[in-house]
Amino acid sequence: MGKLQSLEPVTMDTITAKLMSHIVATATERFGEDGISAVQAGVQQVVEEQQTEVEGLEEASLYIYDKLFDAEQIGKTLDAYNTHLQTAGREPYTMFAIMAKLFAHIAKVMVETYGKEDGERVMMDSVGTFGEERGRDIARRAAAVGKPNTMENYLSNYDMGRSELFEYETHFHPKEIEQSFTKCAFAEQWKKDGMEDYGILYCHMIDPSIAKGYNPNFEVVHDQYVLREGTCHFRFQMKDEEQSERGASE
Repeated sequence: MGKLQSLEPVTMDTITAKLMSHIVATATERFGEDGISAVQAGVQQVVEEQQTEVEGLEEASLYIYDKLFDAEQIGKTLDAYNTHLQTAGREPYTMFAIMAKLFAHIAKVMVETYGKEDGERVMMDSVGTFGEERGRDIARRAAAVGKPNTMENYLSNYDMGRSELFEYETHFHPKEIEQSFTKCAFAEQWKKDGMEDYGILYCHMIDPSIAKGYNPNFEVVHDQYVLREGTCHFRFQMKDEEQSERGASE
């Protein structure tokens, strides 16, 4: 048997459950039980939107709060919801779109409840801790196939699978990796819903936080956004090549 080159991508069900856990943890730390209530109110907006789209949805098809911390429940709910949508002649949703909706509606409630500064900050901080956890997982994925957490091994061991829902180009330079995205499943849903101001809070934090978790010396310059300029442009750079050789499995 040949040496394993990379691991299978993590499911979006799992990634969504992780995001929800970090949002709740950060909101609770910042606002106590009232923070949880705000998260629940955001989730309820998504549920009400579902009920508007298709009449007579049973609970199994609704993204009620209690389901959102278990990847299996998240996946089953999407399957049930999409079955109803297709029966009604509607386009099914992807998990990327559902995660985008959940984040934006929760962010909207946070801003309305706690004001722009505090509401945006709690959402960005939750994405920060979520991203760092994902970055540490990517480093462990690289270590599992015998690779150090260097710049060269970042994208090849990335946790989230990319499909035709994302369109991008990657250019490898001697001291950086450059990526340009012209299509993003998250951004498309936020634009469709008119939620750009809330979705971009996720965009501001996610890639720099993942890179930091992967290797403390790894940085991302994100100077253009699909939600703003129509293209997301990234430059991935390692600050200190000597320190970047350190493994992540300590």
